[in-house]
Amino acid sequence: MSEAIETDGRRLRADESRRRIALAMLDLARAGEISPSAEQVAEQAGVGRRTVFRLFTDMEGVYREMHAVMVERITPVFVAPFQATTWRAKVDELIERRARMFEEMRPIRTAGDAHRHRSQFLQSEHKRLTKLQRDTLVGLLPAGMRNDEERIEALDLALSFESWRRLRQEQRLPMKQAITVWRRLARALLD
Repeated sequence: MSEAIETDGRRLRADESRRRIALAMLDLARAGEISPSAEQVAEQAGVGRRTVFRLFTDMEGVYREMHAVMVERITPVFVAPFQATTWRAKVDELIERRARMFEEMRPIRTAGDAHRHRSQFLQSEHKRLTKLQRDTLVGLLPAGMRNDEERIEALDLALSFESWRRLRQEQRLPMKQAITVWRRLARALLD
């Protein structure tokens, strides 16, 4: 009996250390550190360097854990029912939601994009999330608009993470102004 409790305790401590390491990686990404060293991660997480290597034998494991933490943070925003009743108001609500989610994701996604070419996990999650975002957008539009392929492509691009990142990073717009630009783009494409 005590061996099972000891094993469970070790598993719980390992799970907690994994989460602390993932959170440390996320914090370092937010601080602009795209490829932190094991020493930086260990220091930020408050664990030993050997613990980082023991718990994560490869970067895929780190990416999976970071992704799980990020999904946990943004899922409530993504899955909440829309409060708006008209499709146009729902698109406007979608813009607000994406702005909040993308702002939360931006440093982590930027770091992940730098490593995506080497990670099957990051590649598959990128495809899955991109499709999910597109499907959500298309699902809000009236049936007659869903067949307008060029309009769908333009909307999908205009309200994409890449567009948000450009507005916030390269164009250095404050969040409120970036949302206003997105709304203007959406109105132009939907009218």
